[in-house]
Amino acid sequence: MGQKTHPTGFRVGIIEPWVSTWFAKKGQYAKNIAQDAMIRKFIKKKLYTAGVSRINIARKANNVNITVVTAKPGIVVGRGGQGIDDLRLAVSKLIKTNAVTIDVVEVARIDVDAQLVAENIALQLEKRIAFRRAMKQAMQRTMRAGVQGIKVMVSGRLGGAEIARSEWAKEGRIPLQTLRADVQYGFAEADTVMGKIGVKVWVFKGDLLPGEKADQNIKIKKAANKENGRFQRRSKRGEQQGAAVAEQA
Repeated sequence: MGQKTHPTGFRVGIIEPWVSTWFAKKGQYAKNIAQDAMIRKFIKKKLYTAGVSRINIARKANNVNITVVTAKPGIVVGRGGQGIDDLRLAVSKLIKTNAVTIDVVEVARIDVDAQLVAENIALQLEKRIAFRRAMKQAMQRTMRAGVQGIKVMVSGRLGGAEIARSEWAKEGRIPLQTLRADVQYGFAEADTVMGKIGVKVWVFKGDLLPGEKADQNIKIKKAANKENGRFQRRSKRGEQQGAAVAEQA
């Protein structure tokens, strides 16, 4: 009894998409999985301060396309795109291939992303903020963002105690066994003076109707609209300048 299932793995293919999308022949499959794990570990470590929510990897022929979903895209991209170029070269050197492309996508709502909430709590624990206070503040922010439920669990030598223990708090609903429930899971570790403290976060965004997929919480459409707006403004400016030149002539 008491055996838990990973909330994301439980729902993959039903409401959650795969984070790795590729096809491999026999003999190459295990190598690709190991390489994906190595890429994720490397990027997560290198860009930990940028608040990386997840890393999607797609392969087509010999090309490896990596999509980094982050709360702070400016840190990843760098000045004039220098940061993303350096990251691409580092990943190419790691997996020994030049056919690597990296895309950066911004998280739409940071307080709703379970992974980012867990990392935020872990950061506060490292700053020696009381664990109950850190949990409560994170839960209040997330509930204000409009979700239906959140559960937070911290495990380890809480408050510098001699014996490790687990404590958890919950607000709203967290239906872990309902497949159509959009439950997002995040895990982070805080490196404190007394040892590691694990932080687990479950965020319930609501029940989905048949055929619906989980919300990916990214800003692709908004970014596209902004670009369209800029293009339209440039076009109008160009038309006005053209009209002014024609009048002068």
